[in-house]
Amino acid sequence: MAATPDKSLGSPYVDTRPEGRLPSDATRSDLAPDSSADMMRDFEQLRDRFRRTTNALASAAHDLKTPLAILNGYTELLQSEKLGPLNERQREVLRDMVSNGQRLQHFIQDFLTFSVLETGELRMQFELGDMNASLSEVCRLWSARFQERGLALYFLANEKIVPLPFDSAKIQRVISNLLENASKFTPKGGTVWLHAEPHMWERRAISLPAAAGERRRQTTAAPNAVKVSVSDTGPGIPPEYHQEIFDDFFRMPGSEAAEGMGLGLAIARRLVQGMGGKIWVESEPGAGCKFSFLIPLKPILSSSSRGSSK
Repeated sequence: MAATPDKSLGSPYVDTRPEGRLPSDATRSDLAPDSSADMMRDFEQLRDRFRRTTNALASAAHDLKTPLAILNGYTELLQSEKLGPLNERQREVLRDMVSNGQRLQHFIQDFLTFSVLETGELRMQFELGDMNASLSEVCRLWSARFQERGLALYFLANEKIVPLPFDSAKIQRVISNLLENASKFTPKGGTVWLHAEPHMWERRAISLPAAAGERRRQTTAAPNAVKVSVSDTGPGIPPEYHQEIFDDFFRMPGSEAAEGMGLGLAIARRLVQGMGGKIWVESEPGAGCKFSFLIPLKPILSSSSRGSSK
């Protein structure tokens, strides 16, 4: 039997809303404050826990630097044969020790850089400089490693690039990470190109609608940024991974055996964004990769990346 409405309360309430319709804004507003407060509290707790975990791991990584430096120093001393002559087998063992020591040192440095970027403590130091000279120096440092792997590395300075304020150390770190990525995945006999050029960066911006009869102004074609690219003849990256490839600790399916922790491209992305730029990849399977990033000619400083700009 259906329930009979209590006439002492006045006219019976009839819900005329369509089935499935959400409550009114007034009803939602009664519940929203508590729910939002709980979500914000949970978010702050998670963020604080993540920050403490990151700092703890960074501290542990930093503590490894000193004993590792000592081990590397002793290895180099043995290699110099100042403590006595070595046979070929001993030299081979020491070469392996040096290689693995450098590899571990690189892992530690990557994680320390990541932790600084994650906690927002990294500061950019912009100084007027020569981009060509900075890129050329990176190529010189990497040329021996590319030769060891049977790869060709090419860089030709572009005279059209004018001096600009940039953080040379951070730019070189970005290029190093991109070159390292190319050297790991480009097969022996392959080629890697480093290229830089002036670029007109058309930023997306919200603009007011033009008045009636007003003609749209033509945008200037003068370069406002420098575009730096690293191209290779490697296996390429499927389009569905073009965004994910820059995520923290991301490893491409099938590349789990490759060296590294999956932080190189993530660090490059954060450094480029810290300088007001952007980074992306163009690639198709079997057609190699082209990683590019833009750096504005005039630094755009965020609150987390402010430093000296001369």
